[in-house]
Amino acid sequence: MDGGYGDDIYTVTDDDGSEFSLEHLDTMEFDGGEYMAFVPADMDEGDPDYGIVLLRVEEENGEGVFATIDDGAERERVYNAFMERLFADEDEQP
Repeated sequence: MDGGYGDDIYTVTDDDGSEFSLEHLDTMEFDGGEYMAFVPADMDEGDPDYGIVLLRVEEENGEGVFATIDDGAERERVYNAFMERLFADEDEQP
């Protein structure tokens, strides 16, 4: 789970062996787990596949690893919590 290019960019390898870069937006503890929110770092915002990527952090052999959130209800709860958190900062600015 090391950052690939710096503190905000992570290089992730999917189950098919393809690598892609994700820009880290936020990390939060939620419902007893740790979750991280990202956007694709190497994709244009106009691309139809561009969007927020949510991953759960799990421990494997003493190290943190990323896991997909397969449960739709869990993914929706985590997404809503991140959206509230990310946009709360905008609401507080003058």
